[in-house]
Parts: sequence; structure tokens; C-alpha cells
Amino acid sequence: MNDSTRIRIRPGVARVERYTTENVPYVAELGGVPVGALVLDSGPSPQMPIAPAGEPERYVRLLVSDRRYAGRGVGAALLDHAAEETRRAGVGLLRVDCWAGGGGELVAFYERNGFAPTERFVDGDWPGQVLALRVG
Repeated sequence: MNDSTRIRIRPGVARVERYTTENVPYVAELGGVPVGALVLDSGPSPQMPIAPAGEPERYVRLLVSDRRYAGRGVGAALLDHAAEETRRAGVGLLRVDCWAGGGGELVAFYERNGFAPTERFVDGDWPGQVLALRVG
């Protein structure tokens, strides 16, 4: 395996620490087994070329699910929880950004869950899409 095909694992300690101290992480469980996680923040990552909304918002900074449980509604349940937490905080806007490449499957996932595409962006060679959901 040469350097261009080797998978590189980099420490993410600072990011994980920030997610668990500055934000509240939520873990989805199915039968007592962790199957997904969600982290909400008050805006987009400062490392991304995404402007703040210009109004109070909650932002999905992390949404992951165990692919072994694909099709079981893990991501949808976490997004429902994110909307409820946003509402509970008295905030009317929930946003997320995602990879917009390939066939657009990830964007379509968020659309199926009530989010509407707003702005597209490019970070290096990574095409992205911001999506928004009004909660009330």
C-alpha cells in the first residue's frame, strides 16, 4: 500500500472534547446498544465557509449512525430530537450542512426529514449543502 491509498487516522481529541464539554452529545440506543449520535451547537463550524444565520439557530454539528442499523430510523429519530431540543430552547431555526456530492443521497436524506436546501458551498474540493428546518 502506498501513501496515496493508505487510510490515515488522525487524533480528534480536541474535537471530541469540545463536543462533550461545550455541547451536549446525544446518543441513540436500540435495545441498549448505541446506534447513533448527535451534537447540536449554536452555529456552523468556524472552519467551514458558512455564514451564521443572522438569527438564533441550533446547528447539527455531528450526526452519525451505525450502518448496521441502516433503515431503522436512527438518523430520523436523532433529527426529531434535534428539532425538539431547538424548540425547547425557544429557537425557531435548525440548520445542518452535509456533503452534496455523489448522487445527492445525503441531501435527499435531510429533505425527507423536513429540511429545505438553502445555500451550496465548496470547501476545497468538497461540495456542500446547507439545509434548514423551521421549528415552532
